[in-house]
Amino acid sequence: MVALKTSEIEAFIARPDAARAVVLVFGPDAGLVSERVEALVRASVDDPNDPFALVRLDGDELASDPARLVDEATTIPLFGGRRAIRIRAGNRNFVPAVEAVLAAPLRDCRVVIEAGDLKRGAALRNACERAKGAVAIPCYADADRDLARLIDDELRAAGLAITPDARAALIPLLGGDRRASRAEIAKLALYALGQERVEIDDVMAVVADASALALDSLIDAAFAGRAAEVEKEFAKAAIAGTAPTATVGAALRQVERLHAIRLTIEGGIPVSEALERMQPPVHFRRKPLMEHALKNWTAARLERAMTALADASLEVRRHPALAEAIAQRAMLQVATAARRRE
Repeated sequence: MVALKTSEIEAFIARPDAARAVVLVFGPDAGLVSERVEALVRASVDDPNDPFALVRLDGDELASDPARLVDEATTIPLFGGRRAIRIRAGNRNFVPAVEAVLAAPLRDCRVVIEAGDLKRGAALRNACERAKGAVAIPCYADADRDLARLIDDELRAAGLAITPDARAALIPLLGGDRRASRAEIAKLALYALGQERVEIDDVMAVVADASALALDSLIDAAFAGRAAEVEKEFAKAAIAGTAPTATVGAALRQVERLHAIRLTIEGGIPVSEALERMQPPVHFRRKPLMEHALKNWTAARLERAMTALADASLEVRRHPALAEAIAQRAMLQVATAARRRE
């Protein structure tokens, strides 16, 4: 089994092993997945902008035409040089195409597969982890230590230092998506341009935009039944300045949305199709947890959650001094209810 450990990933991406020509990059952190895929492509071809050097394929298309991947991977380029194939996984099974390319002798060609959060035992993940000529690279949300290093590296590149209290305030507002974290740090660096260091006031001045991200993550974690994440995301939202009334209000809007779409599912529409029909469209970053929620909740149970959240919305207005505790309790109650089946 070839699944890289955390300590081995960066070294492999910087200097990919030619003997392992097929690389699967997967995980819940879509930004980190994309970042690592792009780094692998840059390390595998001389010019990523050359369409003869880099071929982009869609997994759903390969599901209909598995032989195409082998044909592309074994094609000898007219002008020589290294080639890479970048595949974006979709909803259809294209494992037969991957298995065929794993059995083929590849020369100066790397196949990089970009996928979402694949559970242990998923067919695509199994195929790549078990093959000698492949490697699987998981991409999970950055821990606090990783975020601290990311903050320091990005700000140092911008010619800035950061005070310890500013770093401590910033860390809870990041994570979940590497690309979004880099964007927040870049925004902070731009705001602090001309200073020697970033202060806590700078973080608080630009943190309002981060509150929406923190709130989405909190609501999605609650309805997916992830109580531990709810506590962490609630703290992020609080630091971002999100009012308890806004938190409960967002949860109410989400339960109404989930209830409407759950009714269509109980009418015979598959979960994946129901998600595609949602208006406004669901951001790809939120889809896995929302899909999980739609599978766990019934319309009847969502109606009960709607009533409980309406009561909480009234309570946070009646008791401003206790509003934060009431909102947090409401989110944890939703998470607990999400894990029940009755």
